[in-house]
Amino acid sequence: MDIALDIGRGLIGMAAMIGIAYLLSANKKKIDWSLVIKGLIFQIILALLMLKVPFVRAIFQYIADAFVRLLSFTDEGVKFVFSDIWYKEPIFETVSVMDPNSQEFVSSENIKVFDPIKEEHVPTEKFQIPFMFAFRVLPTVVFFSAFSAMLYYLGILQKIIYAFAFVMSKVMRLSGAESIAAAANVFIGQTEAPLVIKPYLDKMTKSEIMCLMTGGMATIAGGVFALFVIFLGDQFAIHFLIASIVSAPAAIVAAKIMYPEVNPDEINTDLNVPKDKIGVNLLDAISRGTTDGIKLAVNVGAMLIVFIALVAFVNYFMMLIGSVTGLNDIIASSTGGNFSGLSLEYVLGMLFAPVAWLLGVPSQDITLVGQLLGKKTVVNEVVAYVDLGDFMKNEAINLHPKSILIATYALCGFANFSSIGIQIGGIGAIAPEQRGTLAQFGFKAMIGGTIACFITAAIAGMFYNF
Repeated sequence: MDIALDIGRGLIGMAAMIGIAYLLSANKKKIDWSLVIKGLIFQIILALLMLKVPFVRAIFQYIADAFVRLLSFTDEGVKFVFSDIWYKEPIFETVSVMDPNSQEFVSSENIKVFDPIKEEHVPTEKFQIPFMFAFRVLPTVVFFSAFSAMLYYLGILQKIIYAFAFVMSKVMRLSGAESIAAAANVFIGQTEAPLVIKPYLDKMTKSEIMCLMTGGMATIAGGVFALFVIFLGDQFAIHFLIASIVSAPAAIVAAKIMYPEVNPDEINTDLNVPKDKIGVNLLDAISRGTTDGIKLAVNVGAMLIVFIALVAFVNYFMMLIGSVTGLNDIIASSTGGNFSGLSLEYVLGMLFAPVAWLLGVPSQDITLVGQLLGKKTVVNEVVAYVDLGDFMKNEAINLHPKSILIATYALCGFANFSSIGIQIGGIGAIAPEQRGTLAQFGFKAMIGGTIACFITAAIAGMFYNF
């Protein structure tokens, strides 16, 4: 019964997302429904294989574990650079415990520990290893950026991209540029992927540009992949990997509904991945990747400081309004304490709660997951994953495992307002002739990317009890 219910809810969610894309279509008569159906079936088969077929899941679990192991190497560099800040060993003090009956010393217990951060002794039960975001999380972004640049220089990444592009081009009858861009978006960022198809950009049709932008919105880059693994835990690495792969065809489906190809028979189907290398040699490539990683890490850190502060600023005034009007008590009572009063999280939760239900989230969690979906769209996915990690640690909230799974997939993409500017600026810099088209499709691509991530989340929810 649970399996039938999960599948039914998932199909409703997928149908609703396709319906929204259809309503926003620029040319409903030109929609290639064969491509749409093939794309959806391809997604479902991919998800079923990776989530439920043991030997296929084992392969992807091995890849995910290897990725987590790769990230752990970052600690060696961090230990050397930040050893005085983070890697001081705590020093425990012991005291002997006397048996009151025999008056003999029978054991010893740790009662105090020297906290190297506070530089003072504290009771053992109050000592906690600090989670220092700047020194433990952001360095992984730098390392993975350098590692990706190394793989690209060696030509390994291009071969992986070509393999994915070949499959998608054959299954969904895409142009060569669309297939390569969609595959590249699975592994590298929304501004780096267009570099892979730079020779094609100037001559790409509007439908192809829409597909490129939507794919960038619906997937994530390797650097933030590393962040999300740290936020939620190593066991989620396989889900981030699957989400990024499955969302690639979902983005194509959404894009081709919202802006169909007018002359599909005239598209260029050549599948050639450019052989351009990053850097003059391997060391130069690693150096460039490191520099790019530093920029991304600083951007992520600064973005979190600013957006979390802005959310707190908005919430302060909303709580004041709620206090004066009495809304705070009403909201706290009606939500069972999940929300303390009128806040941005509450408003977003209420707005996106119906969407969360459509995706298959259990009814008791739709407001909390809706809050995450709204914050991901209005702010960004990093802040939303930080909140999801906090929810998972909070025993009072007690999110259902299915809610956590669906949220993990739904948040796994760059579809937010700030990405519109990033894409227009990034892609426009290497293809100035397409800047007008980029500006025209920015908001639509964000909606398309959101729809793609939500379709993937609905599919993941379908297989929860399968």
